Amino acid sequence: MIRRVTVPSLFPPPAYSHVSVVEAGTRLAFLAGSVPLDAQGELAGPGDPVRQAEQVVANLREQLHAVGSDLEHVVATDVYVVSGEPAVLSAVWAVVEASGLSAGPHSSTLIGVACLGYSGQLVEITATAVVPD
Repeated sequence: MIRRVTVPSLFPPPAYSHVSVVEAGTRLAFLAGSVPLDAQGELAGPGDPVRQAEQVVANLREQLHAVGSDLEHVVATDVYVVSGEPAVLSAVWAVVEASGLSAGPHSSTLIGVACLGYSGQLVEITATAVVPD
């Protein structure tokens, strides 16, 4: 169903693949950005990108379960972090890796940005996933 490709002629990526191929006829889910709000709408981990990343992944897991999928079936993500510091980006990426999202490994882009939609928000992840039959 999912074929993940690391291109041998390119530098090997750390814990993600260059390309994910999904065969035609497969159901896909395109998830809106998962944000670090809890079920009551409160910001998790104000000022703490790692705690926010944990909440974002938990919310992403809930989004996937709602459509019959899971983290293992994610084929691509964009991970947005409000920071220009490589150490902060790496700390958020460590949460992504620990979550099982990189088990595929999936195709991903880690992006440092100036701001996100909610006041105090430091992390957001968008995703595309296969919905297994």
